[in-house]
Amino acid sequence: MAGGTTSNHAERPAIAYLDGPRLARSLAAGIDRVIARAGELNRINVFPVPDGDTGTNLALTLEAVLERLAERPGTAAGDVLAAVADAALDGARGNSGAILAQFLQGLADRAADAERLDAAALAEGVEAGASLAREAVAQPQEGTILTVLRDLAAAMQKCAQAGQRDCAVVFEVGRKRAVVSLAETPDQLPALRRAGVVDAGAQGLVDLLHGIADLLRAGRVRAGTALAARRVTVPAAAAAPAAHTAEGERFRFCTECVVVGEGIDRRRLREALASRGDSLVLAGTATKAKVHVHTDDPAAVFALAREFGTVRGEKADDMHQQADAATRRATVVVVTDSAADLPDAEAERLDVHVVPLRIQFGARSYIDRVGLSHAEFYRLLATTPEHPQTSQPTPGDFRRTYAHLLSHFEHVVSLHLSGSASGTLNAARSAAQRTGAAARLHVIDTRNASLGQGMIALRAAEVARRGDGVDAVLAAVQRAIDDTVTFGVAGDLAFAVRGGRVSRSVQRWTERLRLTPVLRTSPTGRIKPRGVLVGRRDRLAKLAAHVTSRIDRDKAWRLVVGHAQCEGDARTLQRLVEERLRRVTTSAVTELGTAFGTHGGPGTLAVGFQADP
Repeated sequence: MAGGTTSNHAERPAIAYLDGPRLARSLAAGIDRVIARAGELNRINVFPVPDGDTGTNLALTLEAVLERLAERPGTAAGDVLAAVADAALDGARGNSGAILAQFLQGLADRAADAERLDAAALAEGVEAGASLAREAVAQPQEGTILTVLRDLAAAMQKCAQAGQRDCAVVFEVGRKRAVVSLAETPDQLPALRRAGVVDAGAQGLVDLLHGIADLLRAGRVRAGTALAARRVTVPAAAAAPAAHTAEGERFRFCTECVVVGEGIDRRRLREALASRGDSLVLAGTATKAKVHVHTDDPAAVFALAREFGTVRGEKADDMHQQADAATRRATVVVVTDSAADLPDAEAERLDVHVVPLRIQFGARSYIDRVGLSHAEFYRLLATTPEHPQTSQPTPGDFRRTYAHLLSHFEHVVSLHLSGSASGTLNAARSAAQRTGAAARLHVIDTRNASLGQGMIALRAAEVARRGDGVDAVLAAVQRAIDDTVTFGVAGDLAFAVRGGRVSRSVQRWTERLRLTPVLRTSPTGRIKPRGVLVGRRDRLAKLAAHVTSRIDRDKAWRLVVGHAQCEGDARTLQRLVEERLRRVTTSAVTELGTAFGTHGGPGTLAVGFQADP
C-alpha cells in the first residue's frame, strides 16, 4: 500500500491490492479496537441472552486470531486468511464469535491460494463470508450481526462492480453501510428497542471494521502495527448494564465444542443438534466443525457430537448466573474450582462462580458437574475399567471466567484447591497474569480441598455479599483458611489403589487389621492419613468421636458433612457430630465430587469444620 497519510481518497494513491502481510496488519488493527471496547459490548449485550459476555467472547475469539497472526502465517493473502479462519474456529466463543469465525471461513474459502486480493476479490470474499455465516445459524434473526454482514457485503459488491478498483474505497463504502445497518438493529429486534441499545455482536463487527478502516485511510499499513498477541483485559463497566429482558433465557448453558474428523456431515449434525436447544450455530468445514448451542443438557450435546468425530474444547457457561452477575452491584465476586464441595443452594445464593475440572474416563472426556453429574460420575467410577484421570481447568477456562467477571465487578477473588495437591492454582495464576489486571485479580491457595475449600469460598462470598470491600473479603479469607479443616474416610481403598494413591500392600494390611485410615488436610495444604478407626462396628460413631476430638469443641463451628452416594450415613454422622459439639451455628449435608470421590469411591464420607467468626 503506497501513498501519503490522508483521508482524502483523491489525494491518497489507490490501494490496488491486499497481500498477506497487509491483511494481517489490517486485521490486527481491527482486533485491537474490539478488545479495547469489550467492556462496552458486554454492557449492551441483551440478545439472544442478556448474559453480558458478548464483548468478552468476541475479544477471546479474536485474540486467538491475533496469536496466529503473530506466528507470521505467510505472505500470500490466501494463506493468511486460511490461518485466520482456522484460529477463529478454534478460539470461537459465544454466538457472535462462532458467526464471525464462519464469516472468516467463507472469506478464506473464496481467497483460496490467492497471493493477493484486489478490490473485486475482496468484495466477493466478504459476500461469500456473509452468506456462509448466515447458513451456519439454524434460525437466522434480522437485527443481528448477520444483517450487518449482509449489508456490508452488498455495499462492497455494488461498489466493486461499478468499477472501483481502490480496496480502501470499496471497504470504506461497506463500512459506512455497516454503520447505518447497525443503527437500524433496534428497529428489527424488540429486545434491543426496549433496552435502548444496538446489537452487541453487530457493534463488535463494526468496531472491527472501524479499526481496519483507520489503518487503510492512512494509505499505508504502518510498519509498527503490532502483531503480538494482545492480552484481553476487560475493564469494570463504568455505566450500568443495559436493561435486561427475560427473552431468550429458556435454556441455561451456553455449550460449545469442536468436532474434528473426516467428511463431517454437517447437515446431519445440525439436524441432530436442533432438538437439543436453541441459538444453534454450526460453523467450520468438513474436517473441523464448531458447535454452539444453548441447552439444559451439555452432556447430551457432547455425546451427540462424538458420533461425528473427535470432540475437544468442550465448555458450558451458566448463562443464568452470568445474567445475574451482569445486573449485580456488588464490587467483589468469588470464584473457585469444582474440586470444592459446597451445597449448590448456598453457592447459587451467594453467587460463587465455579470453574469446572475435566474428568477423563478412558477416551471420554467430561466437564465436571456440567457434562457429568455426581450420580453418573460414581456409576462410571464403579463400572469403567479405566480409573478416571482428573485434570485442572486450563488457563483458558480461567481467563474466560475472569474476563467476563472483570467487566462487571471491581475485584475477583479466586480461591483454589491446595497447590500441593493439584496444578489448578498455577493454571489460575497463569490466567490472571495474562489478563493484565493483577491489581483486581486475587488468586489464593486455600490450603484445603473438598468441603474445606468450599467453606472458605462461601465465607468469602458472604462478606462480598454484604458489600464489604476487597480488603475485608481478603482478610476474611485468610482467617477462614486458618480456621478450616477437613477430614475424610474412603468408602473403599480399592479405588485409591487403582488411582495409584495407595499401594496394594497398604490396602491388604488395613483390611486384615480392620483399620480405616482417616485423612486430614494439614496447615500446609497436604491431604494425608492422620489416624485410624479400629474395627468395623459403630464406624460412624467412631468417626464422629475421632474428628471432634481434634478440634476445640468449645468454639462455635460451621459444619458440612459430605458423602459419596450414602446420604443416610451422612445424615447420621451429621447428628453424631452435632451432639459432641457445644455450639454449631450452621450445618449442612452435600454430595462429594471428584476431589475425594475419585480415590474413595461410593461410601466415602468427609467432615468439614470452620470456626465461626
